[in-house]
Amino acid sequence: MNGQFARQVLEQLQSRQAEIEKFIRALVEVESPSGDEEGSRAVVDLLVQAANKLDCVSAIDRVNVPDFGQHVVIRTFPEQSAAGQILLVGHTDTVHARGSLNERPWRREAGKIYGPGIFDMKANCALAIEVLRALCDLKATPGCAVTLALTCDEEVGSMSGWPFLEQIAKSHDTRCAFVMEPPASGGRVKTGRKGTGIFAIKVEGKAAHAGLEPEKGASAILELARQTEQLHAINLSGSGITLNVGVVHGGTRSNVVAAQAEGEIDVRFSTEAESLEIERILSNLRPIDERTRVFVSGGINRPPLERTATVVQLFEKARAIAAQIDFELGEAQVGGASDGNFLAAMGIPVLDGLGISGDGAHAVHEHIEADDIARRGALIAGLLTTDYTD
Repeated sequence: MNGQFARQVLEQLQSRQAEIEKFIRALVEVESPSGDEEGSRAVVDLLVQAANKLDCVSAIDRVNVPDFGQHVVIRTFPEQSAAGQILLVGHTDTVHARGSLNERPWRREAGKIYGPGIFDMKANCALAIEVLRALCDLKATPGCAVTLALTCDEEVGSMSGWPFLEQIAKSHDTRCAFVMEPPASGGRVKTGRKGTGIFAIKVEGKAAHAGLEPEKGASAILELARQTEQLHAINLSGSGITLNVGVVHGGTRSNVVAAQAEGEIDVRFSTEAESLEIERILSNLRPIDERTRVFVSGGINRPPLERTATVVQLFEKARAIAAQIDFELGEAQVGGASDGNFLAAMGIPVLDGLGISGDGAHAVHEHIEADDIARRGALIAGLLTTDYTD
């Protein structure tokens, strides 16, 4: 994309700033926490209504997900499908419970726009539609067909979202994927994400009277504490593995040596090799107190998004486009995972964190920076009109 076209897209989006903000507000004010079928369908309604007005849209499919709502896929620029497809990926669910909007209503203050779920990632769902609109209005043609896929259960693990995305990615020759998740601090795109795993540890001990004959007991709580200390030592190893025993339960009464205890374990890792190592460690835990028994369950639920050579190439293309509209684009590797992790595991080059700058994902101060809307949209438009056929 040449510099003149980049500035045209920027100016086009800036001219629609008020309309874009109105669209974002409409999405934010339809609360759609994960598992809220009514909210999910209502958000998809708004997105589909907007997409139906675009000449470049060839097909829209809504996929029902019991107990969650709907995924939606919007296919555009079908005349370019022979060259493959580019995926634009996002999600419509948020972590904010119904009623959050009453406590923290939409407000615009000092160039920032606040609202539950606006940063992660209602504003970016709106921006994806607006970028497609800008390409239509400017008669621009991407090098490939563009498929926008939005899931409704990303915040709770994408149990149905991942198979949905996998099917879309396999339906055409997918050249690359751009994930509209929020950027890292300073507006940096994400060229690496750790993989994630969810495990549980359960300890069986032996109950005894804590006052009369404690020596006859074997405390499951004490064993769990020792195992926790041992596991947390992994964080000091210097690898990309981090582990956290974040929730624990155990015992029955204070005067009883605990016969049972359990904990929930979150693990993160930077490479596939590290995922195998953490599985090896957790599957081979042995009791420190041999009178107890230790059981581990669970597993890896998202692979890592590794900073490969093809990811670096995408980043360099993005950085060059950003320079054409006078801003410096940085990159980051982060601990949180997204749906981009799944696509990367398929061998698809993925650039993540392309959403609007802001702060407070999942927090009460969640917001976006209004001035970044057009700039970020111009960057995405540039990426969509870049040639990926070589």
